[in-house]
Amino acid sequence: MELIFKLALVVVIFLISLVIAMYSTYAERKVAAFLQDRIGPNRAGPWGILQPLADGGKMFLKEEIIPTNANTFLFIVGPSLAIMTACIGSAVIPWGQQLTIGKYVIDLQVADINVGILYIFGVVSLGVYGIMIGGWASNNKYSLLGAIRAASQNISYEIAMGLSIIALLMVTGTLSLRQIAEQQHGFWANGWFAWNAFKQPLGFLLFLICAFAETNRSPFDLPECETELVGGYHTEYSSMKLGFYLFAEYINMFISSAVMATLFFGGYNFPFMDLIHSANLVTIIGVVVLFVKIFAFIFFFMWIRWTIPRFRYDQLMDLGWKVLIPLAIANIIITGLWTTFIRG
Repeated sequence: MELIFKLALVVVIFLISLVIAMYSTYAERKVAAFLQDRIGPNRAGPWGILQPLADGGKMFLKEEIIPTNANTFLFIVGPSLAIMTACIGSAVIPWGQQLTIGKYVIDLQVADINVGILYIFGVVSLGVYGIMIGGWASNNKYSLLGAIRAASQNISYEIAMGLSIIALLMVTGTLSLRQIAEQQHGFWANGWFAWNAFKQPLGFLLFLICAFAETNRSPFDLPECETELVGGYHTEYSSMKLGFYLFAEYINMFISSAVMATLFFGGYNFPFMDLIHSANLVTIIGVVVLFVKIFAFIFFFMWIRWTIPRFRYDQLMDLGWKVLIPLAIANIIITGLWTTFIRG
């Protein structure tokens, strides 16, 4: 029975990820329209809410084109790997506490492994292979340049992201996302804010910036920079293979938001949760609270896209190697001194 519950949870999370990615495209255009004093999609359905379905139908029905000199097998593997790595990142995220239905106890986490953060980093590092393979297999110099940009950008910012997490691990003492979420129970603990964003403000800022770079979101969208690369690494793609790349970006944005909410903003925890005596009600409210935090981060991703202009590539690399990595190392030293002499 436990296996059935786990499979059901996997299917539910997969469907939620796809629906959120699908409607993130709608929200992106609505947010852009609001910030630019426009209307945005408003034809397909009331307020344009059926626009993602129209876009999905268009993707499925468009002509499938594979360039003559492309490596056909790898050309298909690229977007498939990108969407797969985007979806499996949600396996270790705790979406809520336990839910009790009759004699069954359902844990709202697919896999509670004690190295959950390392799993997330492993999945993130695999995602760049989908972009790199797709850009190389296209046999297009612009696609290849976009893929090389993506690889160098992801490697550069993964270092700063990993270093920012080290300081957090020094505070929490665990790699398990479940345990990190449980340590942030409620909002106030031991005379201080329980959420890690207040304990590690610099670490959170570094992680947030690196999350923008890892998801290829503006102002770090150099791998698909239209001004000099046509469409970047997916220039030669059409139909649903292009849709896979686009979906992977939005699913990565959703998963990144969930990880940041869990690591730094308490995850499913919320203020005054101990005042509610029904465990199931606390779990349900916690799931809703977690998704509110996730949607707030997604809105922030979109807000930044339509506010800050794109970096030049030398500025992007300088920021990663000359600013973020030294700051992350300094944060580790400061955190070490704090845990040794003040907290101890």
